[in-house]
Amino acid sequence: MRTPVPSSPTGLDNLTVGEQLRIDRLPLRLAQMMTGLTGFGLSLALLLESGLGGAPWDVLHAALAAHLHLSVGTVSIALSFVLLLLWIPLRERVGIGTVANSIWVGASLDLGMWLLPEARTLPAALAMMALAVVINGVSAAVYIGAQLGAGPRDGLMTGLGRVLRRPVGPVRIALEVLVLLTGWALGGPLGLGTVVYALGLGPIIQLALPHVTMPVRSVRGREVSAAASVR
Repeated sequence: MRTPVPSSPTGLDNLTVGEQLRIDRLPLRLAQMMTGLTGFGLSLALLLESGLGGAPWDVLHAALAAHLHLSVGTVSIALSFVLLLLWIPLRERVGIGTVANSIWVGASLDLGMWLLPEARTLPAALAMMALAVVINGVSAAVYIGAQLGAGPRDGLMTGLGRVLRRPVGPVRIALEVLVLLTGWALGGPLGLGTVVYALGLGPIIQLALPHVTMPVRSVRGREVSAAASVR
């Protein structure tokens, strides 16, 4: 008898790499994933270029980058692989999107820092900050919703949400605040944008995720539960 693919309280399926390679609509999922990852990395750069602070993780990345004389994106990539160790007790599965996230977000962040201009005025800075937070939250939901595996940081969010049976919004806020305090202690770029990002990102992801999640209708070789197929 074939075992149904289990669904989770977050509305996401925790699939193995093998199952992801046999999932329905794989090319479309890959395109959605890369679109989300690109928007995510560029929006992180947009927030930094606003001059109003960085995302909580980038407060930490920027602080480490300054001490190590590396780019923010390079530190982001290196830390991504370190964070994967924290997935072990959460039983979170490394997927196609996990590897892509670990590498491409940092690369697109550095690309954005090179392409995007710094804010010259306060109104421009505020507009860049607001746009960055919205794009980042929607982009995060887009690549998570492709169901090809969460990134290292979002795997902590979805993994804790599943284990604790809590919405991803509050879980994300708690993680962002913890990272923010660590980055601030190391001298990272804390500002208004950091606070807005930390408080606003979780709710944006929570609102956007149901609209961009691509349900798992079939995985070759496995049966999908009826509950999962109608989400």
